[in-house]
Amino acid sequence: MEDEQSFSDICGGRLALQRRYYSSSCREFCLSCPRLSLRSLTAVTCTVWLAAYGLFTLCENSMILSAAIFITLLGLLGYLHFVKIDQETLLIIDSLGIQMTSSYASGKECTTFIEMGKVKDVVINEAVYMDPVEPDGISQVVPVFQPLRCCVA
Repeated sequence: MEDEQSFSDICGGRLALQRRYYSSSCREFCLSCPRLSLRSLTAVTCTVWLAAYGLFTLCENSMILSAAIFITLLGLLGYLHFVKIDQETLLIIDSLGIQMTSSYASGKECTTFIEMGKVKDVVINEAVYMDPVEPDGISQVVPVFQPLRCCVA
């Protein structure tokens, strides 16, 4: 059984939540944000290149234009590989544990597994403020869907 709902993040972007129920003891939650938009990518690239062209006209040094192109490409690759998360998945198998998978825009995936014996409780909160909090008796809190709290489209 599968259902999908749409929500808005704190920046007004669209988030899609898919829930899949494989059995009574196995369920999956998948949160997706919009892909990188061509409009925002073009705006950032044009801004960097126009600033570089302005510096080039003042200095008349062609290395500035080459550096702007190089920095833009490296910045885009770094953003796609380390920052921009397209989808996060939470797979819960009651007898085994919880698997969290983050899929980046570059195709990289990071997976974390928490054994069910180490899970003390699940807390659902409407808003999570990333302030350091140390509740009594809790050794570690693992926030889920943290990078998707505000997707830049």
